Amino acid sequence: MITNLEIVNIHDAKTNLSKLVDQASKGQSFIIARAGKPLVKVIAIHDAPVKRRGMLKGLYTIPDDIDTPFAADIEAMFSAEND
Repeated sequence: MITNLEIVNIHDAKTNLSKLVDQASKGQSFIIARAGKPLVKVIAIHDAPVKRRGMLKGLYTIPDDIDTPFAADIEAMFSAEND
């Protein structure tokens, strides 16, 4: 359940939108409600975490021997003979 957030009636939100948006942009999220029923949570865009890591997990498989065709090239890049 959502707690510790200011709940603003939708009519008051319309009336004070600029002030509320300014507060939210500074990290003070709030809830807009109609007749006491929460409808939406307003947060600053930069506060929303972007989950990117692992988003393609399971879509592709990488073979265990992916470097086999390039083994000689990789060995040559790291060998002492190139110094």
